[in-house]
Formats: sequence, structure tokens, C-alpha cells
Amino acid sequence: MSRRFNTAGPCSPVDHYMIPALERLPAAPALVGQNAYFVVHAPRQTGKTTALRALAQDLTARGRYAALHFSCEVAEAAGDDYGAANRDILTQIRINAESQLATDLRPPAWSAESEGSLLQVALRAWALACPRPLVLFFDEIDALRGQSLISVLRQLRAGFPTRSQEFPVSVALCGLRDVREYKALAGGDPDRLGTASPFNVKLESLRLGDFTPDEVAELYGQHTAETGQRFAPGAVEHAYELTAGQPWLVNALAREVVEKMAVPAPEPVTIAHLEDAKERLVLDRATHLDSLAAKLAQPRVQRIIGPLLAGDPFALEPYDDDLVYVRDLGLIAPKAPVRVANPIYREVIARVLSSSIQESVTADPRSFVRPEGGFDFPRVLDEFADWWIENGDFLVRTGFYHEAAPQLILMGYLQRVVNGGGFVEREYAVGTGRVDLHIRWPYVTADGSRRVQREALEIKTWRSKKTDPLRQGLRQLDRYLDRFQLGTGTLAIFDQRPAAPPIDERTAITTVTSPAGRPITLLRG
Repeated sequence: MSRRFNTAGPCSPVDHYMIPALERLPAAPALVGQNAYFVVHAPRQTGKTTALRALAQDLTARGRYAALHFSCEVAEAAGDDYGAANRDILTQIRINAESQLATDLRPPAWSAESEGSLLQVALRAWALACPRPLVLFFDEIDALRGQSLISVLRQLRAGFPTRSQEFPVSVALCGLRDVREYKALAGGDPDRLGTASPFNVKLESLRLGDFTPDEVAELYGQHTAETGQRFAPGAVEHAYELTAGQPWLVNALAREVVEKMAVPAPEPVTIAHLEDAKERLVLDRATHLDSLAAKLAQPRVQRIIGPLLAGDPFALEPYDDDLVYVRDLGLIAPKAPVRVANPIYREVIARVLSSSIQESVTADPRSFVRPEGGFDFPRVLDEFADWWIENGDFLVRTGFYHEAAPQLILMGYLQRVVNGGGFVEREYAVGTGRVDLHIRWPYVTADGSRRVQREALEIKTWRSKKTDPLRQGLRQLDRYLDRFQLGTGTLAIFDQRPAAPPIDERTAITTVTSPAGRPITLLRG
């Protein structure tokens, strides 16, 4: 059986296309060699478990260490019962040691100790009995909460000073978040914890990165080498553009094309195939995407994503916990400027937050298709303006992403009426003051010609103590239209000032001229 693109669980080089796991954590072996305690963190589905398992196997195979990888996830159900959590973790250590280590390297029988020191005493006994130095990788450490997490971290910290003789010489804690977040998971009270962090012995924090463009090409190249199926010019680069190298997305896109869409091997994978696969992933809301979407309701996530959707600037502290948290979740890019991590996440976020709007739109998408197959965008704007007058004030008041409500409302309306026949692509970033939309409407004319109608739209809001954003919006729209080589576009300005005229008086559609001389449809709402 040939290998395949993996989207569930750790990768195996026998069964899956994969980037060599040890290459994903190049700094880790040196930290183990320094007898370091360190943290490995990355968003879900980026290959943490695969990399740590491979590292443990390699360290043991070289004959110097007894290295073990195991998961703490089973102890999540223990809650604040730290005794039960300690016993669950020790059970996982024994189970995994039986499959990963030779008999003489496995732990001795655990002795009965007080619940608060079970882990420390057991690891000390194992370190004294083992003929090699112990290296332990605690995966899914952030599954623990409250008193259970405090107990585990404090016991590791207590054994740290004696690690060269009678405790694991190196420990890695692996999870979604950096060690700075463990304080919050443990209860968040520095006075009760006695320190800013209950794990202040870590030497380094390693973040498992996304795939590089070369790694995406290498991964897809493995499929070509085994099946003969090529990727058309530009397709691999487009896959990287859509995913920004996020490992699950890179695999999921290719799997969608190869397995679910079943593009035959003699046929190359094209950019069009990848676009179809992207749309299918977004609509299906696979488990990975759904788990990310569920985070959007959290206040600390909303605090970052809200201004991002609205294009508004926001003031951040030099070190902002919420920003780091959202970055650790993988929702935003790992480096400045603040932006959604990749176009697929951007699409998921916008659709999830505008889904209730889509449900409330009663307009029939078929009514906007012209006889020749084109999309009647002027009619869409006219009907949206009427719908906005009737529903806008209520929807803005009730939306939980209040600062981005007009943008989400218009995006939701357009998604509903375009759905099934075209595509809405979105761009937004903190501080730009705008949201840009690009609508693509492919159709076939009566004579069989294939065409793609494109519409560009920019959304801005007029807020209290600000001037009318019309002039700035027209300049920005000109630049956006230059990118797509379009001769006209639409600017939507939503007046969100408390003293704004009533919605029926301020809502209107007119035509203005941009600084570059383009005719622009202006929608005020």
C-alpha cells in the first residue's frame, strides 16, 4: 500500500508522506545534552507528537539515554484531584515504557507515597535504578489544570537540582502554549503559587514552526515520486500561499484533492483543484478547523480578532498575554504584523462569525444571476441597502463582535447570495482601517465561452471623533483595484457614530470618482 497524506494523529514514515521528524526540532538534542528542562509548544496538528516520539527513539537508540515520550492527556479528567492525576501520569509512563524501552531501562515498581510527592519519588527511584540518564517528554501537559498542574510542575522543579544524580536529567513539557500560560492554567494567582510561574527552571522555549516553502515542495514531491502525479506549475506555491505552511492544512489540501476529489494520477494537481479543495475544507469544517472556530467565542480571543476583522488599530502592552495566547493557538501569524495566520483560517473565521447573518438572509441567490450567466452585483447592493435599513441597527446591537459588526454583516450577506456560484475572498489586518473583498464569479456564456466576473469591494467604518473616511477609502480602493487590474469597484462606508443620522436617512448608493479617475459605487450605511 502506498503512503498517504496524514491528517489524523502522529505520522509514520512507513504509512505517511512526511518531513523527517528530527528536522522539525533541531535545537532539542543540544538542550538534552545540556541536561536542560525546556518547553516545546505549537498549535494543534503541527507535528509536535511526531517530532518528540522520533527524538525519544533516536536518543535511546544512540545508547546514551533512556528517553521516553508519553501523554498527560488521560489525567485531564482528574481535575484538581492531584493524587489521581499523578497516578494517571505514572500509569502512562509505565505503559509507554513497555513499548518504547528495553527491559533493563524500564521503571521499577512504584512505591506508595503521599499523593503530593508520588511523581517526584517515583521518578527519583527510576533514575537511581536505570543504567542510563533519563530523558522524559511530557506531551499534552496543558491538559492538566489547577491543582493537578501545580502538583506536577512543582515536583519536577523540586527534583531539578539533583537531576545529574537522582532525577531525570532532561525534561521537556509539550503543549499548545508556552510556559507563561501555565500560571493561568494553574489558577493564575501569583501569590498562591509563590512565583510568577510554577515551572521557572526551563532553559528554553521551542516553538515548532510551520513548513517552509521548500518543505511543502518536498512533501508533495514524495507523492509525485511514489505515484507519478505531478503538481502543475504554480500549484505547490499556491498551496503554501493558502496554508502559510500550517502542516495539517498542507496535508489536508493534498488529501482532499488526491483522495476525496480523486483526481487521477495521470492528471496533474492544478491551482483550480487546490482552490476547490480549500472551499470543501472550509465548508466541511473538519475537526481541526472546528476546534479553532470554537475558540472565537473566548473573550481574550475576541479582544484580538475583533479589531483585526474591523481593520482597527489597538493598543497593546509591551507583552500582551492575550496576543501571545491567540498566537499560540495558531489563529494569528507567529510574527508581526498582527494578521490571521493564513487565508484558510481567515475564511473560516469570517464565515463562522457571519454564519448567523447568512441564516437570516432570505434573498434567493438565483435571483442575482443574469440571463447570460453573469452576477448582477448592482442589484445585490440595492437589495442589501434595503435589507440593511430594515435589519442593520438590530444586528449591530446584538453581534458579540461589536467592533466588526458592519463588516461581518455585509460579508455574511454577500456569502449567502454568492454561495454556490462564486467565491468571496477576504483581506483584513489590524491598523489598515479597512476590509477588502474580492468576488470571483465563474460562468459559461451561451456560446460556451468560460468567463470569470470579478468585483472588488472595500469596507470602512466611520467612528466617533473621526473624519469621514471617504477620501482615504477611495485612495485605498484605487490601490486594491490596481492589484486586480479592475476599472471600477465599490466602497462601503458604515456610519457608526453615536450621533449618526437614522439608518434610513444615512443609507444610500451613489457614484463617485476615485483619485485615479475610476467610477466608484459608494454605499453608505
